[in-house]
Amino acid sequence: MSRLPQLLQRSFLDQFGRLTRSATSLRARIRDKVGQTADVAPEAQSTASAKITRVTSAPEGECIYAIGDIHGRCDLLERLIAEIEQDAASLPDGTHVTIVFLGDYIDRGLQSRNVIEFLLSDRLQAFETVFLMGNHEEALLKFFDDESFGSQWVRFGGGETLYSYGFQPPNTRGSLGSHEAMAAVRLAWSKLWNAFRDRMPPEHLAFYQSLKPSYCAGDYLFVHAGLRPTVAMEKQSTRDMLWIRDEFLDDTRQFPHLIVHGHTPAEGVYRDNRRIGLDTGAFLSGKLSAVKLFGEDVTFLTT
Repeated sequence: MSRLPQLLQRSFLDQFGRLTRSATSLRARIRDKVGQTADVAPEAQSTASAKITRVTSAPEGECIYAIGDIHGRCDLLERLIAEIEQDAASLPDGTHVTIVFLGDYIDRGLQSRNVIEFLLSDRLQAFETVFLMGNHEEALLKFFDDESFGSQWVRFGGGETLYSYGFQPPNTRGSLGSHEAMAAVRLAWSKLWNAFRDRMPPEHLAFYQSLKPSYCAGDYLFVHAGLRPTVAMEKQSTRDMLWIRDEFLDDTRQFPHLIVHGHTPAEGVYRDNRRIGLDTGAFLSGKLSAVKLFGEDVTFLTT
């Protein structure tokens, strides 16, 4: 293997390591808060306390709802869409309504396949829809092309997606005990990989392959993870848009657009003068969140 593919593989796995650390941290924070916030109204937990001075606008005559990371929680998605449908019914006649999905539809939750089927169903036909790529969809596509990636993918939520498609990942415990055990695991992964490729619904594969890295509307730019500060939009890398975390979150400089993103889980949605974060750890917390952008108004919906 040449040095470049090795470096790319290492980068991909390093990013997955960061992802699992963030999920572990979220679990710990939620566990520590159990029993502490039961009497607090959801609205009081949903937004950050940063002072908002920046005025931004959605396109005239359009209302945009953006939904954070779903991670295989079709039950929460159905509830949130019902809330959006009810909310959109109160909009002025003639308002164009768009729903932007920020990626990470699958993994970690056992209803991953159900989420994709819901998104492809007629339920959303009343809305214009925009589907962005998340790093977990990138991982599924990587496994679809490379059977050796399966054992890595299942460590970070891919096992739940495989289960949802009717597959049980091979048990790798004890596989290092002998060459025969290792060979048996490799053979099991090879069989699963071929069956997964054969049985993947064509419309699901087309959906995964059609996902966009970003979307811009009015004063907002929608992306799964974030952007690299100081880099012009036309020079941003897809990898950063799917994976970036600290370099984006910890910076204080504003972008030309307000960034609406997911990817980094938190107890509640976050808003300041440069970004809106919508990943509220749905797969674990039971909270799937969305932002409503209409005119200059910014409001939130959470299951």
